[in-house]
Amino acid sequence: MSGQDEATASRTALRVCPLCEATCGLTLTIEGTKVTGARGDRDDVFSQGFICPKGASFAEVDSDPDRLTGPLVRKDGTLQEATWSEAFDLVAARMRPLIEEYGPNSVGVVLGNPNVHTMAGALYPPVLLSLLRTRSLFTASTVDQMPKHVSSGLLFGDPLAIPVPDLDRTDHLLLLGANPLDSNGSLCTAPDFPGKLKALRRRGGTLVVVDPRRTRTAKIADRHVPIRPGTDALLLAALAQVLFEEKLTDPGVLEEQVEDLAEVREAVRDFTPEAVAAACDIPADEIRLLARGLAAAPTAAVYGRVGSSTVEFGTLANWLVDVLNIITGNLDRPGGALFPLSATAPSPRPAGPGKGFALGRWKSRVGGHPEAKGELPLAALAEEIDTPGEGRVRALIAIAANPVLSAPDGLRLDRALSEHLDFMVSVDPYLNETSLHADVVLPPPPPSQSAHFDFAFNAFAVRNQARYSPPAVPLEDGRMDESEIHARLILAVSGMHGAEPSAVDDLVIERALTKAVAAPHSPLHGGDPEHLAALLTGRGGPERRLDLMLRLGPYDLVLEDLLANPHGVDLGPLKPRLPQVLKTRSGKVELLPGPIAADLPRLRRALDERPAAGLVLVGRRHLRSNNSWLHNIPSLNGGSNRCTLQVHPDDAVRLGLTDGGGARISAEGGELEVPVEVTDAVRAGVVSLPHGWGHDREGARMAVAAASPGVNVNQLLDGSRLDPLSGTAVLNGFPVEVTPIS
Repeated sequence: MSGQDEATASRTALRVCPLCEATCGLTLTIEGTKVTGARGDRDDVFSQGFICPKGASFAEVDSDPDRLTGPLVRKDGTLQEATWSEAFDLVAARMRPLIEEYGPNSVGVVLGNPNVHTMAGALYPPVLLSLLRTRSLFTASTVDQMPKHVSSGLLFGDPLAIPVPDLDRTDHLLLLGANPLDSNGSLCTAPDFPGKLKALRRRGGTLVVVDPRRTRTAKIADRHVPIRPGTDALLLAALAQVLFEEKLTDPGVLEEQVEDLAEVREAVRDFTPEAVAAACDIPADEIRLLARGLAAAPTAAVYGRVGSSTVEFGTLANWLVDVLNIITGNLDRPGGALFPLSATAPSPRPAGPGKGFALGRWKSRVGGHPEAKGELPLAALAEEIDTPGEGRVRALIAIAANPVLSAPDGLRLDRALSEHLDFMVSVDPYLNETSLHADVVLPPPPPSQSAHFDFAFNAFAVRNQARYSPPAVPLEDGRMDESEIHARLILAVSGMHGAEPSAVDDLVIERALTKAVAAPHSPLHGGDPEHLAALLTGRGGPERRLDLMLRLGPYDLVLEDLLANPHGVDLGPLKPRLPQVLKTRSGKVELLPGPIAADLPRLRRALDERPAAGLVLVGRRHLRSNNSWLHNIPSLNGGSNRCTLQVHPDDAVRLGLTDGGGARISAEGGELEVPVEVTDAVRAGVVSLPHGWGHDREGARMAVAAASPGVNVNQLLDGSRLDPLSGTAVLNGFPVEVTPIS
């Protein structure tokens, strides 16, 4: 075959989709070196051919003409094309003096949601943080799932020990604040989540959806409960109260592994169905039926997501989800909620007491917000930059993050990035609303040119499995591998600029092996680190690190096993893992930890507060979107994926709003003008506006998104509304005013 024929030859390649948490297997069609199509991989051990519109758009995402092809460096006030050497030289020259003069906390690090969707994003930011030693860490977690990390940390001693519903075997599923038919699941990695819910009903199971919107998920449920937004914790507490009061609790074998059952019963005593009914706008009799249905099911699981996290009682709601799973005996058993065991998780240690989990080890400089899981609230980023004084954040490293759209009060953050930073680096494929402020932009290559392994999402998967995708096409000339970008950035900011990128991986491998050979429960205990390092296989540092993690993991796997099984290695259904998973100081599930008990009086006060008479706002997800990333893809932009304000017909009549007309919506953070969509999919008293929009900043280079910019719903917030335990922004259930625009 001639060189020209090779350049145009058609072939296929397998790839795990990186565009949402479902991690479906794809079969890519490739013409020469260009991806031209994507379909589901029917032989994938996990997704078995399922694909959603996002996965089907992989070729468009990969070849988006607005993706940056090389680094940009700010010269004379404007971002201009530069060489990779120029870019990293500038990072080293500007960042190190700031750190040496003002200390490591003067450098803020922002990690966005796409980090956990790439292999490099999972492997390298932890190394950056360990070498940089900054406490100024902000991530997307505090506008999403941090309440679950905090509640899991307090209950189980490990913020990453998050049980997931056993979708394939459960008899009864209670969903709160989740719409997996559009989101494909979250903190619950499950390809074809819709199919699993339909299978649940076909086998005679029950699906209950609690949501103020009649979502696509709610439409297929046996029961839809249109709760008043923000009151999930009150409903869950009332369910627990009924179970205790009617003697329907049955922890079973869990009882010996749980502390404080009696204390929890006393803690929820006041939350009777009658006491919470008015606040939740759910009749007391219906609350009792929900509790009895949960108790009567042979197996059951309660699952709550972003709608019950980004509210004022987010941590309490997530705690109560697990309380219900525990007191019904459904935690850690098939058909209930189980702890996944990833192939790259450390080999299980012997059961016993651990170090536990602590909150508030330090606080933010301006607002005094306590850290959670080493992070400060993303809502506090702007004030940490623009408020003068010692310890101010003077430099920022933003990795796959767009906080101008994802954090409350993006206008303030927009000004802070523009006017108050001494230096900023952004690792991002686009010049978007945040990266346009950077002094250096480092763009990773398209996903087809990168290897892929799901380190994060396999830890939340509803079935244990492992899949690895080598790059589908070679790296284009002038591009830099994403892992090398991260490694060179680490070297530049840590004082090792000029060293080989492989030095970063070698350092990580050396540290991991030194620790492993000294740990009695490690499969490599007693070995020689140098000899073990020489055994590692792989084409470069990331593959060698993956090989090491597999060898240290629980399944006796090596990299060659994954390469020999391109459709994946099935590791079986989830299994009970308690008490081994526990890292609490007691070695048991600590059902009523101190911080939770201290926050419960705040929830009790909500029983006496009259519900707001006006409108409250909730967000929404779209199947063809993922936060702010995918609005520049033509096939994903349009149709139902629109930035409209959904309003119930009764509210529309009362307020003088018309379908397709305009409305002005305002709250403490500002006001927006947005088109109205009149629909009974939202309950009366509630309006819904999707997040991730607002692509109207001058200087951004995302033409498709800019043509339909929408508005940034987070601009309605000023950052003052936070869940106190987790620092998570209250993005749902806050009051707004809506007036028509003629």
